[in-house]
Amino acid sequence: MEVPRIVVEPPGPKAREIIREDEKYLATSTKCSPIVAKKAHGAIVWDVDDNVYIDFTSGIGVINTGHTHPRIVNAIKEQVEKLMHFAGTDFYYEIQVRLAKRLTEITPGNFEKKVFYTNSGAESNEAAIKLARWSTMRKRFLAFVGAFHGRTMGALSLTASKVVHRDRFFPMMPGVYHVPYAYCYRCPYKLKYPECDIWCAKIIDEVYFESLIPPDEVAAIFIEPVQGEGGYIVPPAEFVKEVKKIAEKHGILFIDDEVQAGYGRTGKMFAIEHFDVIPDIISLAKAMGSGIPIGAIVFRADLDFGVQGAHSNTYGGNLLACASALATIETIYEEGLIENARKVGDVMKKRLLEMQEKFEPIGDVRGLGLMLATEFVKDRKTKEHAVDLRNEIIKRAYKMGLILLPCGKSAIRYIPPLIINEDLANKGLDVLEEAIKQSIKIKH
Repeated sequence: MEVPRIVVEPPGPKAREIIREDEKYLATSTKCSPIVAKKAHGAIVWDVDDNVYIDFTSGIGVINTGHTHPRIVNAIKEQVEKLMHFAGTDFYYEIQVRLAKRLTEITPGNFEKKVFYTNSGAESNEAAIKLARWSTMRKRFLAFVGAFHGRTMGALSLTASKVVHRDRFFPMMPGVYHVPYAYCYRCPYKLKYPECDIWCAKIIDEVYFESLIPPDEVAAIFIEPVQGEGGYIVPPAEFVKEVKKIAEKHGILFIDDEVQAGYGRTGKMFAIEHFDVIPDIISLAKAMGSGIPIGAIVFRADLDFGVQGAHSNTYGGNLLACASALATIETIYEEGLIENARKVGDVMKKRLLEMQEKFEPIGDVRGLGLMLATEFVKDRKTKEHAVDLRNEIIKRAYKMGLILLPCGKSAIRYIPPLIINEDLANKGLDVLEEAIKQSIKIKH
């Protein structure tokens, strides 16, 4: 089969009609490319006009095992024929217990853990907020500039990646403070790593906790080991370790948001494993169910609410989602998808670095495993964001058969399913390179 294959310039006539209906009946959201998917398998997507695309988005980091993986599909089919829902918050399911046990086994930390099931990443972070408040009896939180933890009101109070997320929603949940993240390419302190001695972490204790935030009132620090919507920012390992050290010093919980970076995406099951740090609470979602909505927090057992009704929901741990989640874990391990993420990720990163040598507007290439990004700039010295150029590249890429997503202010993220092979990844990168070349000619 020819991949990619464009038979009619997207959006084609069928796609345009659906897009018109979508705009009439659905609330304005975050759609960035006029692709109307009809079916998908592995890392390939067909649209309603029979165009064939290479998928470098994985449904925003959800389909790590690949679209319609037979093992996942069969697990869902088997479960749907038995039982779909019986309120696991009020009654009991064996499959919920099996999944929870597996989650406590695969997450970092050699201590007793428990699990609370949710339906999304935002809800996972909402649960983490409540658990932190409940268990510490503290009310304040620390998060980072560039963070994305969701759009529900509690999670939104932690989010600080784009103004549009927060505009018109004031007041936020009180007691949340943001400090700069270790964005070394654009250091907010105008320092250079490693001469900076990780000042972006040490300033928390030496300045903020001395002058603004009473540390003994802080319940938790929320951190993405690799920032997602903020631009796929990979911090130095020392930064994450220093933040954990500061948290431990003041009895503050360390909450690891793995919603986008987890489940093998970075070449380890969880991104925090790159930094040799053990979280107190881990937030999960996205790739957890391979397309069936499910999330969770996995936490130290001693933090448990311990009182029925303190926190609950209706659909958390839905049976179909649990079946998919269990099959997802075993697929990732048994089919070597973590190793494949490292292997193909290295190939892709090498080519992206080669493109950086060719194309002046590529200011930075970064990422781990198959969680990669390039940041586009107007000038490498000033690092002024090249937003229009980035958007043009994405547009040209999908017209040639490659699906991409933006992140940060002027970056493109590359997150294909972890089942992708080198050949298909290189075909996608060929399209990307041509899209960059054409876009630069137009913009310059």
